[in-house]
Amino acid sequence: MNTLRTAMLLAAMTALFMGVGYLIGGSGGMVIAFLIAAAMNLFSYWNADKMVLSMNRAVEVDESNAPEYYAIVQSLARQAGLPMPKTYLIDNPQPNAFATGRNPQNAAVAATTGLLQQLSHEEVAAVMAHELAHVQHRDTLTMTIVATLAGAISMLGNFAFFFGGNRDNNNSLGIIGVLVAMIVAPFAAMIVQMAISRTREYEADRRGAEICGQPLWLASALDKIARGAERIRNPDAERNPATAHLFIINPLSGERMDNLFSTHPNTDNRIAALQAMAQDMAFAPAQRRAPMPGQAGGQRPSGPWERSAEQPEQPPATPKSNPWGRNPTGPKGPWS
Repeated sequence: MNTLRTAMLLAAMTALFMGVGYLIGGSGGMVIAFLIAAAMNLFSYWNADKMVLSMNRAVEVDESNAPEYYAIVQSLARQAGLPMPKTYLIDNPQPNAFATGRNPQNAAVAATTGLLQQLSHEEVAAVMAHELAHVQHRDTLTMTIVATLAGAISMLGNFAFFFGGNRDNNNSLGIIGVLVAMIVAPFAAMIVQMAISRTREYEADRRGAEICGQPLWLASALDKIARGAERIRNPDAERNPATAHLFIINPLSGERMDNLFSTHPNTDNRIAALQAMAQDMAFAPAQRRAPMPGQAGGQRPSGPWERSAEQPEQPPATPKSNPWGRNPTGPKGPWS
């Protein structure tokens, strides 16, 4: 249903673009605006991952300096049938995460230190499963197409402001076309763009819960992240608000309802959907349930960090003061 809704919204935006383009500039103006917008977004498509990671000062990590975090992502990627993405850490106290990259072969996932500090292993796994779902669904490609159309519509508005309406139309129709292109069309495109972003979040929640095998892990994580985002500012995201839609929860402010201007669904609605999914999975036949990472036969699932649930957790051999497995007496961290 969410995939169908995304397709319908894309079709609506395309129709809006074509109609407004004809009203204000005829076929020539429409094609020029579209080509310019496509060129801009093509550049962004190939370079957006590097730009976003740089904006958020993300540092790549591996099993040597973030063993637990890296192992979670590695196990979940294997469970989802995806190539291992590049794994990044952001030195930021706000709990949050995002995925980027143009396709699964060139993907990256990033989590903040606040996420690893404030969430349990299970909740971190659920969040990273959500981000891998974005990678698997190629949501970066979808949002690039949307950005191309939205950018083209905005350019048509600028074209109308400077050059007026299509001279092939009568004066009244040309004036209407200019007003529609300058005011209504960009506003409508923004609403559709945000609606598609919200739809993709719901779909990533569903698939992420399937990958980790426990919808309630993600429900609990979303609640903690939303409360954390309300209390803790994210200066990097504030300086680059255009990247807010990438995060699992809006890093700029706590959204409390599914309004037209929200890039993310209401957190309570997402939690309710995951709770309903968990109930359905509980009553589903065993062979239809999504397997959890590490699950084998009739054994109790061990979770994506490969720790047996039947065995008590053993204390670490050396003390650790942080959740990414760095010895406090060792290196100071990947950003130092």
